[in-house]
Amino acid sequence: MMQEKDMVNDALSQLKSSLTTYSTAISECDNQQLRQTLQQIRNQCEQSQYELYQMAKSKSLYQPAQQANQQEIQQVRSQHQGMN
Repeated sequence: MMQEKDMVNDALSQLKSSLTTYSTAISECDNQQLRQTLQQIRNQCEQSQYELYQMAKSKSLYQPAQQANQQEIQQVRSQHQGMN
């Protein structure tokens, strides 16, 4: 029988996969109405993912990665600004 921790981590993984799929569909969508609908669905999915993450974290069912320091944040920002 699956434990609560396993179920939560599976659900978080599934939501993460769904968010990736929505992002791909949005970036390839030419129909503006469909694009907006997909964006709304993605936003709801992101909210659900965050709520599940918060619950899992509060119950010690999920251990987030160590927080980045300011230098690491600036490095990522610089790398991504160069891509735009």
